[in-house]
Amino acid sequence: MAGPSRKAHSVYTLLVEVGRKPDDGLPDGATGAGLICYASGVDEAEAVRETVAVLKQAGLAPLDVTGHGTAAERRDAGHEIGDDELALMDRALAENAVIVAQMEPFFDAD
Repeated sequence: MAGPSRKAHSVYTLLVEVGRKPDDGLPDGATGAGLICYASGVDEAEAVRETVAVLKQAGLAPLDVTGHGTAAERRDAGHEIGDDELALMDRALAENAVIVAQMEPFFDAD
């Protein structure tokens, strides 16, 4: 008897805004950060849930997540996707993982 069918996973590009928490590893004076993540999931909602869970487990405080779709959806929207970015997306899919590709700390403008 065959096991339950598994839905194919896709990799989604997510922009996550995080706030501050004690011991979050962000630089002194930062008010938060923006993270670009690649996350595997059967749909974007699952990718968002997994990303938020992983970031919370890592001691970060996710505030907002904006989905930018799969690589195919991004290309259809006119985005250029480089080889480095594709390699990270492939890794997220192969490992069924959340990959944080970039973190940009936010600072208040004085």
